[in-house]
Parts: sequence; structure tokens; C-alpha cells
Amino acid sequence: MPSEEDISNFIQGTFRSVWALELLCFLRQDRSRSHSHEEMVAGLRGSDLVVTQSVHALTAAGLVLVEDGGAARYHPASADLESLVERSAALYARSPDAVRRMIVAAANPGLTAFADAFRLWKD
Repeated sequence: MPSEEDISNFIQGTFRSVWALELLCFLRQDRSRSHSHEEMVAGLRGSDLVVTQSVHALTAAGLVLVEDGGAARYHPASADLESLVERSAALYARSPDAVRRMIVAAANPGLTAFADAFRLWKD
């Protein structure tokens, strides 16, 4: 079972946007079928560009299989990845803001450092 640190590292290293995580969760709902590009755009209520970028990122991460014609389906490359996805999805369902912050912090480390400079700390 992956540790909390493993899950955090997985989320920060895999998802460049919340859209990618949302797409993975969408595809994971019905693992047995492939979804066309149009179905993914409609299901996420996102743009063509966001869905295209997310599919490419998830494919590169070994989480999605793209078939001829561009349809995609959830298909993790290993049981370890499946476990990380399961735990990440559970964390996202339980604490969506915390997961969003992880993704944003990984994608924009300078922005996070800048924001932390204005944080008030108690001794």
C-alpha cells in the first residue's frame, strides 16, 4: 500500500493540471469502455486543448491507453500504478482543495514560494 508521501509524489509528478486528474477520474468510472474525444470533452465540460493535453500526459504516465481513432480508456500499466490512482482518487474525493494545492504547487514552484513569503507564521 502506498504511503501518504508516495501519493503526494505521484500526484505532483503525474498531474500538470487538475483537468488531467479529472479526466483520469472520468475514464476510471467505466474502465471497460473507451471514450471518444468528444465524449471526454463533454464529460469534463472542457476544451479540446485541455482534453488533448491531458490524454497525452496520462498516456505518457502509463495510465491511459489511446486506441486507433483517438478513443481513450483507463488502463494503468501496473498494479502499483492502479493502487496509486485509487488512493489519489480517494484523497481527491475527500480533500479536493488539498489535492489541487499539490498540483498547483508542483506546476508553479515559484508562485508557491512567493505566496509563502506573505504567510504569517506563529512561533
